[in-house]
Amino acid sequence: MTPSRPPHVAIIGAGFCGLAAGYDLSRRGVQVTLIDGDAEIGGLAGSFRLNGVRLEKFYHHWFVHDEHVMTLIKELGAQDHIIVRPTRTGMYYAHNLFKLSTPVDVLRFTPLPLADRVRLGLLALRVRAVKDWKTLENLTAAEWLRRMAGQRVYEVVWEPLLRGKFGDYASEVSAVWFWNKLKLRGGSRGKGGGEHLAYYRGGFAALADHVASRIRAAGGRIVVNQPVHAVLAADGKASGVQAGGETILADAIIATPALPIIADLLAPHVAPAYVDSLRRIQYLANLCVVLELRHSLSDTYWLNVNDPEFPFVGVIEHTNFASSQTYGGRHLVYLSKYLPESARLFHLDDQEVLDFLMPHLQRMFPRFTRDWILSYHVSRARYAQPVVVRNYRQLLPSPGTPLENVFIATMAQIYPEDRGTNYAIRDGRRSAALIMPTLAPIR
Repeated sequence: MTPSRPPHVAIIGAGFCGLAAGYDLSRRGVQVTLIDGDAEIGGLAGSFRLNGVRLEKFYHHWFVHDEHVMTLIKELGAQDHIIVRPTRTGMYYAHNLFKLSTPVDVLRFTPLPLADRVRLGLLALRVRAVKDWKTLENLTAAEWLRRMAGQRVYEVVWEPLLRGKFGDYASEVSAVWFWNKLKLRGGSRGKGGGEHLAYYRGGFAALADHVASRIRAAGGRIVVNQPVHAVLAADGKASGVQAGGETILADAIIATPALPIIADLLAPHVAPAYVDSLRRIQYLANLCVVLELRHSLSDTYWLNVNDPEFPFVGVIEHTNFASSQTYGGRHLVYLSKYLPESARLFHLDDQEVLDFLMPHLQRMFPRFTRDWILSYHVSRARYAQPVVVRNYRQLLPSPGTPLENVFIATMAQIYPEDRGTNYAIRDGRRSAALIMPTLAPIR
C-alpha cells in the first residue's frame, strides 16, 4: 500500500494573515509553503533595521482589547513581550496644537464653542450605543457624523481628517468604517479617559519571526523575494503556483495579497465577471516617512492634522509610546500620507520627499531644523487602504473562489472592522479553519 502524505497548502503572502493561516495549518499536520515577494515577512508590518533593532516601515500598535493577536501571543507563550503604555493624542488645527487625550482636553478644545465640545465628547458614548452596524450601511461617514455631532463638529474635527486620508473619496466613505474607528479608540481608554495602547517588545517583526519559527519547526517553508506570478490550474482546480523560477505544487491555495493582484493571478482560469468583481474595490497607496531626530517634536504620540495645507494626515511620534532608549536615544517620527498611486508625490525619490516635507514640518514645529535629522527612511505601499464606501458589504468577495481549492483572505475583506494585524490574524485563522475540511491525506 502506498503510504499517505500530508496535504500541502501554498499560501501567497507572508503578512500576518498568511502567517496565522500557516501557523494553524502546520499545527494540524498540514505542510505549508508561504511565498512572498518582499525581502522579509510581515507584509505592511514589515520592518527595517535601525541602530541594531527593527522598526516597522509603517506605524503600528495594538489596542488593548485586540483579542486575536493577544490570544496568539498567549499561545506562543510570549505574554511577557506585550508592552502596554498610556499615550497622548492631539490635533493640529488653525496653526495650533491641542491635546485631545482625555474628556477634560475635549472640554478645553477652544476651536469649538462649549456646546459643540460637549457634543464631541458625547460622540464616544453615542458610538457605543450602536448595537447593529448594519443600520449604518446606507450612510456615508459625513452624513452620520453630521447627524451624531452636528455640522460645526463635523467641519472642524472630522471633515479634515476624512479629506486628509481619503482625498477625493472622502464623501463616499462609509459610516460603518468611521463608526468602527471611533469604537476601537473609545474601547482603548481607561477609567480616567486616557488611551492605552499595546506594542510588542522587539517590534512586530519579532512576533512575525516567532510565528515563522513555529511554522518551520512543524516542517513548513517560507520563501521570500519571490513574488508569485502565476497560479497553475485546470478543470476548475488549482495545482500550484509559479514563483520566481520555481514551481510549487499544492493541494490547495490561500491567497492574501490585495484583490487586484489576486484578480491578475486568477484571470486565466476563471470567468471575466469574477475577475471584474475582484476589481470593484478601490485602494489608496501610502507614503510613509520615518525621521530619526536628535530631539522630540512634541509630547504627543498621535497628532491628527486638521490643516488642509499640511500634506500628511498624521504625525506619529513613536518614541512618545515606545522608549527612545530602545533606539539609541533617537526620537522617531512617522509622517503618513494616503494618496492615489498615480499621485506625483508617491513617485518622488526619497530625497525629493524629504525636501518636500521640510517646510511643512517647520511651519508646524518652528523650532525644528534640518540638523535635527540624523537619518530618514521612506516606504511606499501600493495597496495600503481599501476605500470602504457605503453598502461595502455588497462588494465583498466570499472566501471561496471559482477554483474549488483556492481561497482568499485579504485586508479588503476585513469588514466591518478596518485592516490591521489583529484582524489579519483573525481572518488568517478563519481561512485555515475553512480549508481544513477540504483537505485529506494524499496517497
